[in-house]
Amino acid sequence: MTGESVLDYDLAIIGSGGGAFAAAIRATNLGKRVLMVERDTIGGTCVNTGCIPSKALLAAAEARHVSLDASRRFAGIRTSAAPVEMADLIEAKRSLVETMRAEKYVDLAADYGWEIRQGTAVFAGTPSDPVLEINGPEGAGTRVSAENYLVATGSAPWIPSVQGLADVEYLTSTSAMELDEVPASMLIVGGGYVALEQAQLFARLGTKVTMLVRSRLASAEEPEAAHALMGVFTDEGIRVVPGATVSSIRVDPASGDVVAAAAVSGGQEEFRAARVLIATGRRPVTGALNLDAVGVRTGDRGEILVQATLRSTNPRIWAAGDVVGHREFVYVAAAHGTLMVENAFRGAGREVDYRHLPRVTFTGPALAAVGMTDKEANQAGIRCMCRVLPLKFVPRALVNRDTRGFIKIVADADTDRIVGITAVGKEAGDIAAAGVYILEAGMTVEQVANLWSPYLTMAEGIKIAAQSFNTDVSKLSCCAA
Repeated sequence: MTGESVLDYDLAIIGSGGGAFAAAIRATNLGKRVLMVERDTIGGTCVNTGCIPSKALLAAAEARHVSLDASRRFAGIRTSAAPVEMADLIEAKRSLVETMRAEKYVDLAADYGWEIRQGTAVFAGTPSDPVLEINGPEGAGTRVSAENYLVATGSAPWIPSVQGLADVEYLTSTSAMELDEVPASMLIVGGGYVALEQAQLFARLGTKVTMLVRSRLASAEEPEAAHALMGVFTDEGIRVVPGATVSSIRVDPASGDVVAAAAVSGGQEEFRAARVLIATGRRPVTGALNLDAVGVRTGDRGEILVQATLRSTNPRIWAAGDVVGHREFVYVAAAHGTLMVENAFRGAGREVDYRHLPRVTFTGPALAAVGMTDKEANQAGIRCMCRVLPLKFVPRALVNRDTRGFIKIVADADTDRIVGITAVGKEAGDIAAAGVYILEAGMTVEQVANLWSPYLTMAEGIKIAAQSFNTDVSKLSCCAA
């Protein structure tokens, strides 16, 4: 197809999420001419269907749960909660998303002055001379050339091949957050961070939830985390079935229920619910980009294969965010976008370093971690020593009347340096954030055990956990240093 015109840019970006915007901001600040092409809604996953809407709904569900749970936790408190008006809750979520999309994406792009085109971009040309062909409302077959290209198309929910699933009106994390009624019951297939958050979200809104988990909850994290969350979920009425392999899903024509058959502990069981939510992970969105034509290689899951500098197998084409198949966090995508621009236009040669990447699952209590798990340290050849501090030894948790959870420190036995911290508890994300600085500074257990720490904070638990390596913390005064 012959293009209507050729428009030259320094950087042409496919996508408009966190990685795309970080790259565009940095490139514009360097005086570069930037084009951004978006086929759908500006803002990408985080603001539209991921972080912002899910955490807004989780906060609402937590508020209801606190109302129902306060009487159990605190003597003298009497509270109750009416059934949820789901349509109102979803409308408020949409309003928040629209506001943030306008203020943090659409208006921001206008302030910086780069160009945004609505349309579908695919690569054309040759590996030595790649171009973008844009098809959309602003023109069919317009061809654009750029010095560098960035693919930041993100990821989408991945649906496994399960017998009968295609004939069922299943939910994903995206469609579940658009329901206008609270389902009476729900099956959730999966045990990762999306499955965990969605399970607790709907359970706290009033849904009877059953989770079918192939291995265990949060299987990439410490086993203590799975154990702690299993207890939390059981207390909140969420049934968790570990070691469940779903073989088929169908609709019972008599009741309208969804019926899932699964192998569990060597036998077959059936599970029923009004709705089923598939939360088995996400896959990069690359299928329609025509990457082969310009010499960009992809992996088994469709991810763009990149060097640590984020350059693809074509030296003029880069990738950032979920599309590279690395950790799926918006702050990773944003860091990618900035790093890519520095490397492409300033020859910085910077590489992505995930050693001290924090990761948070926003359950209540939350699961958060930074650095290595016990297993990862051993696999890396580190002779490690670990301590697990139950939250009953953290004064803040006692005051909160909520000692569910723990703080675990993994340290190198030869150097005493801390290489990993995991926590399940209220404000666990803040504990992981503090852990980033501890690991980045190469601090030892002894150093952390002797640092200042504010009393009656959850972060104080890091210090107490460090003290537990050499002290019986059950014999400490509640405010002893």
